Amino acid sequence: MPLTPLILLPGLLCDAMLWRAQVDALADVAAASVADLTLDDSIDAMAARILAVAPPRFALAGLSMGGYVAFEIMRQAPERVTRLALLDTSAAPDDERAVERRKRLVASLKVGRFLGVTKHILAQLVHSSHVEGPVGEAVMAMAKRVGADAYRRQQQSTLSRPDSRPLLSSIDVPTMVVVGDSDVVTPLAKAQEISDGIPGSTLHVLKDCGHLPPLERPAETSTLLREWLVP
Repeated sequence: MPLTPLILLPGLLCDAMLWRAQVDALADVAAASVADLTLDDSIDAMAARILAVAPPRFALAGLSMGGYVAFEIMRQAPERVTRLALLDTSAAPDDERAVERRKRLVASLKVGRFLGVTKHILAQLVHSSHVEGPVGEAVMAMAKRVGADAYRRQQQSTLSRPDSRPLLSSIDVPTMVVVGDSDVVTPLAKAQEISDGIPGSTLHVLKDCGHLPPLERPAETSTLLREWLVP
């Protein structure tokens, strides 16, 4: 049985490490690759870069900012996507408060050094049980590798992203929506809105999990992706 081409899209300040457990766990069913979302300053440019080198047809999974890019790929080339997984993301644009926060974070780079993911920020990204230990360490290490310049580009991309809610009803590939029950960045209501908007989609809520299921609940995330890839 041929392997399914699978493109995995990381979130802001994340790199291929985010998806390493899934790439390994799915190696018998998927030819997986993790896209680099550090090079462009708009979501549409990120999507176009991926499409330029992607297989003709592929399964697509995106987390958080990666979900925004997945929506853009569904706008630019929906005929190339065979199935879609959206993890801890939102179809809606930022509200005014979130926009101002992102702008402050970008502005802070001009007057101070890049701190990456601090313990304070980490507590908002992962479940409390993962702040200390290997998961938290992995998240902070990814942020350092991504660095200030890419962080600035990613925040700018996120600020200018379009509203993807009007797109939802047109998505007609098998779609899975996943969210951590303790995600405070894109909480359950955001996932429910996506699932309600995409016909026939399924929603899975992971217990004791924050914003980063591939790292926090790697085995469960891999199992869900396997079931989604090989129904």
